[in-house]
Amino acid sequence: MIKSFWLTFFLYGISTFKLFSQTWELGISAGGMAYQGDLNQHKFYKFNNLGLGGSVKRNFDGYWSLKFSILSGRISANDAQSNFEQDRERNLNFFSNITEGSLLVEFNFFDYGFNFGQSRITPFIFSGVSAFAFNPKTTLNGREVELKLFNTEGQPGDVAYKTIATAIPLGAGVKYRINEKLNIAAEFGFRKANTDYLDDVSQRYPNIPYGTDRAALADRSLGQNKLGNPATPDVKGIQRGDFRKNDTFLFAGITLSYTFVRQNCPLF
Repeated sequence: MIKSFWLTFFLYGISTFKLFSQTWELGISAGGMAYQGDLNQHKFYKFNNLGLGGSVKRNFDGYWSLKFSILSGRISANDAQSNFEQDRERNLNFFSNITEGSLLVEFNFFDYGFNFGQSRITPFIFSGVSAFAFNPKTTLNGREVELKLFNTEGQPGDVAYKTIATAIPLGAGVKYRINEKLNIAAEFGFRKANTDYLDDVSQRYPNIPYGTDRAALADRSLGQNKLGNPATPDVKGIQRGDFRKNDTFLFAGITLSYTFVRQNCPLF
């Protein structure tokens, strides 16, 4: 009788406990980097450079998490490879390393986890804020040059634009829990940057003297160096960029993460 009472009490007590997990994840990522802007207006899917990253994530439950991530990679574009004749004529190009830190909120469409009743696979979306460093470069007479130092669109000041900017990341993906500790996820994300100078191109050809490195970098068209050259048509004030406000960079990749689980059984 007494044993039956205590067994009933114990089972009732267990039923009033809720097992939940407070989890942290450490992840590493690898994938492709892409760019869309004045030198690539159409092929946002052109992932032509490598990107690597790392992340720390706090999972609050099976649906919501907060993630801090670091991403490092390169973006580039070359008018000479364009399908459009006017771009090939313009003949601009650039490359830039990108280093980004972001704080992201992630939402799973299914109750994701390894506990009973949870889904081991789920699509997800994410958004947040990020800050990143960039520095567009090209080559001139066989040497690598930083384009921001040459004020190629006639901007005032020694530095035409800041090379640290913010962005709004927005993306989606799908994740799968391999076992209690390991997860794998595939994601695709846009970063709408708060700058139009990822590529050093935005507005119009400047009014600067012909025969300088600055002029050679500002106008690299096939009828080269029209700037101030009396033998060729003058392009000062003619459109150089696409006049859109901001550029975009993208990352698509795979993340492998390890979950640290701390389980609690609070009475309520």
